[in-house]
Amino acid sequence: MMLSVIIPTLNEANNIGQLVRDIKTYGGQYVIDVLVVDGGSSDQTIERAKQAGASVVVSPRPGRAYQMNYGAQLTTGDILYFVHADIKIHPDFVADITNSLADGNEAGCYRFRFASSHPLLRLNSYGTRFPGLMSRGGDQTLFITRPLFDKLGGFRERYVVMEDFDIIARIRSIARFCIIPKDVIVSARKYEANSWLRVQIANLTAFSLFFMDVSPMRIARTYKRMLKNV
Repeated sequence: MMLSVIIPTLNEANNIGQLVRDIKTYGGQYVIDVLVVDGGSSDQTIERAKQAGASVVVSPRPGRAYQMNYGAQLTTGDILYFVHADIKIHPDFVADITNSLADGNEAGCYRFRFASSHPLLRLNSYGTRFPGLMSRGGDQTLFITRPLFDKLGGFRERYVVMEDFDIIARIRSIARFCIIPKDVIVSARKYEANSWLRVQIANLTAFSLFFMDVSPMRIARTYKRMLKNV
């Protein structure tokens, strides 16, 4: 089975080149597409993605959920692998995903650890080995079979944030979802720009509003008011 890797971007010039090179190096012949879907970057994201060997399209409108759905329509792989631009993927991602599918899972993600030695961030990382929805997130990457993605209708584009949690909840309601017991490396820039406590409070607030079925736009406005550089 062939993988299509889809990367939504917005001003990720510092990260995108290395990520694309890693995907192509580790994925080899099993990755049929590496598609960057840009949301209107004002930096060198597009140029650096192309230089690294990715295909690049500019999304008709911004928004991570829309960008990922748009990318899925333009790729041809049997498996869709959604990857955020500021993470470092695991070198074994092709074998890990293949083995997970062989075990009967139709979707899944990795655990993560932060690119930081901060003890509280290590605690956050430890939590990603547990199955609860609050321990999930797009930074852990997401693989999903194309038939299941199509059955779900993709990401719900009304979600400006929390789109990853929404689709994982819907996956789990009808299919097997696994957590690969290995780590991808996640940027700690949100915590560095704010503080551990401020980010935790913002995350808890967003989760609470999400579970209360508050409108996605209100969740996004609240979250962005609480944090810098999101």
